[in-house]
Amino acid sequence: MSGEIVILGVFVADTTFRADRQPRMGETLLGRSFALGPGGKGSNQVVAAARAGGRVRLVTRLGVDAFAEMARAVWEEAGIVADVAQDPQSYTGAAYIFVEEASGDNAIIIAPGAAARIDEADIEARRAAIEGARLFMTQLEQPIPAARHALAIARAAGVRTILVPAPAAPLDDDLLATCDILTPNETEAEGLTGIAVADLAGAERAADALLGRGVGAVVVTLGERGALYRDRATSVHVPAFRVGPVVETTGAGDCFAGAFAVALAEGRDPVAAVCFGCAAAGLSVTRPGTAPAMPTRAEIDRVLAGAS
Repeated sequence: MSGEIVILGVFVADTTFRADRQPRMGETLLGRSFALGPGGKGSNQVVAAARAGGRVRLVTRLGVDAFAEMARAVWEEAGIVADVAQDPQSYTGAAYIFVEEASGDNAIIIAPGAAARIDEADIEARRAAIEGARLFMTQLEQPIPAARHALAIARAAGVRTILVPAPAAPLDDDLLATCDILTPNETEAEGLTGIAVADLAGAERAADALLGRGVGAVVVTLGERGALYRDRATSVHVPAFRVGPVVETTGAGDCFAGAFAVALAEGRDPVAAVCFGCAAAGLSVTRPGTAPAMPTRAEIDRVLAGAS
């Protein structure tokens, strides 16, 4: 069992529509299926980390409604410590997810609701938990000032920091300098650097640009091509793990992030942690949904054992 991982992030209820294609503006299509389930990057990551064997605390805000009850039930089942501010002036977030039937690829719209009101006061109220963690991780679905403040607290306390820069947003060098590890996907890496990430060489160039802006290390997640780990001394490409047919890619990046954080918190070296994250993500894409698709520690260990 790892030391505690603190994750600042958002819960949203995922409303997932599967269809052959997205409708054009003004058009109505019949879908293949619909599902309602738990989501949000922070929540997905905390569930992934807990199922991968981590001891995890989630810092977030919820409304007072049925979706908040869904969130609490998911976290209780996963054994997560939920450090929640309830906000009766807003609503618990929701997401529209379109999944293309043939490929499993997705497009997403998020309305974070109460979590969009997370502020520096919320972070200060959890300062002791952040400073006492082994690892702190956040993303950009909640307001950036809150993420910035939490990263600064963690960094000052000597807590290892991970930023998943999603959804993509401009980030200044002062914020990037608080990140021990930055984990963009191809689109996010290109958005942050202006360097096209169409292949491994592009990922290496983008990673170098981010290192030059003060990030400690970069993991560029490359979908079906795996992930690139790069710091100032090491560069390793870890191929993806293919463990079955791809059903849905939604949440795969969050699965990687949560499992990667657990491996780091357990003391694995970063490249081994990337392998652990890729194995977890490879399992998650063989299942529908987000949080429900996150694999258990035993499943991840079996995949890694089979690859050795």
